Amino acid sequence: MRNMLTIVWQYLRAFVLIYVCLYAGIALAALLPITIPGSIIGMLLLFLLLSFQILPAKWVQPGCHLLIRYMALLFVPIGVGVMQYFDLLRAQFGPIVVSCIISTVIVMLVVSWSSHLVHGERQLFSRNKVKNK
Repeated sequence: MRNMLTIVWQYLRAFVLIYVCLYAGIALAALLPITIPGSIIGMLLLFLLLSFQILPAKWVQPGCHLLIRYMALLFVPIGVGVMQYFDLLRAQFGPIVVSCIISTVIVMLVVSWSSHLVHGERQLFSRNKVKNK
């Protein structure tokens, strides 16, 4: 019985903490002059709390594992909602594909450029250390 209560407490604590971060993000989004979804701000808050170890990862781990395990199921309502606009998507298929391709290429270029900057400097410093020895 005690083991069962411990498991229930761990899941309850995990979901309460996740929802507190979500609603704090929604509240912050309402106060900010820029439009960022509250769920994104809440996720960033949770990330910061975990990164700075203000919130122990083991406290949210059971809830996160459960949500990740059933993530595909959580996308079903979104997929059904998109299918309501099938005629509109079919009519605008060309512009959607072109914008997806262009944005993908831009993201790939920015990531490769920034990666080259970060890793190129590290290689440069490591070569100087070898030459100096």
